[in-house]
Amino acid sequence: MHGILIIDKPAGITSHDVVARTRRILRVRRIGHAGTLDPFATGVLLTLVGRATRLARFLTDTDKEYVAIIRFGYATDTGDRTGKPIGPLNPTERNFSERELLEALRSLTGWIEQVPPMYSAKKRQGQKLYELARRGETVEREPQRVCIHEFVPIRTGSEMIKDNRDGTYDLETRVVCSSGTYVRTLAEDLGKQLGIGAHLAELRRTRVGPFAVQDAITLDDLQVSFADGALGQILVPPSAALSQLPLLHLNGDDERKARHGMEVKVEGTGWDNGTQVRMCNAQDELIAIGDFVADQKRLHPRIVLVSPE
Repeated sequence: MHGILIIDKPAGITSHDVVARTRRILRVRRIGHAGTLDPFATGVLLTLVGRATRLARFLTDTDKEYVAIIRFGYATDTGDRTGKPIGPLNPTERNFSERELLEALRSLTGWIEQVPPMYSAKKRQGQKLYELARRGETVEREPQRVCIHEFVPIRTGSEMIKDNRDGTYDLETRVVCSSGTYVRTLAEDLGKQLGIGAHLAELRRTRVGPFAVQDAITLDDLQVSFADGALGQILVPPSAALSQLPLLHLNGDDERKARHGMEVKVEGTGWDNGTQVRMCNAQDELIAIGDFVADQKRLHPRIVLVSPE
């Protein structure tokens, strides 16, 4: 039982909770995930089963897509709806136009610098920032360079901004961004651009790399599929999960070498030095991920997924 499950994470539980429940359903201990979602967030969480846990680094460092509702009117100490409100709570009217809003969204598109929030899993001197934040401590954080490919409003009818009639306003947005982006920081920064407090009210991840929420299953669906013996229909094979990487089919001798972590000679590929390559056997089983050494025309297995025979 090795592969990737595309889980539609519900609100109210942690990513670790999803892993724990998946372990209980499948009765498999070796399970992890790629790319944490906050407890209040929903959507695509890639759950890695068996040998696929070794692929986490390849699946985490991919672009993400979200639908995010940003609430204007006040900021919170966590940057999202789970935190304590700070600043003015009840502005009487919106103080920016739709044109100003669009300009602010554009200003936060492309390569930008983000300061990781205190309520995050980033570590400083071995301690997670959220552990310090819960003790009331604030420390300096180095800005991180991230790329916001798209940050655009999603209109509901003719309205771009929803008036909640309580002094707050909601903006539904589509965000496509690089790995490592904090969408709640993006929400806060948008508010700062407009001169108004803001926080992330809702977040749904709709895509991780090539894996879309339309292909995701709920934990209840997983329970049913496992009980029906239909897990093979929803478990994405390790090789298919890395379809963005070039593929080399190994002959019998080269497969044996790869299983032992030995280099394999390759010719006429046109790959650049350092290209990461899927090394599969004739049955399309992923044996290893290899790094191409151009001057030697060799593939060096960096991660071996199967044991030597």
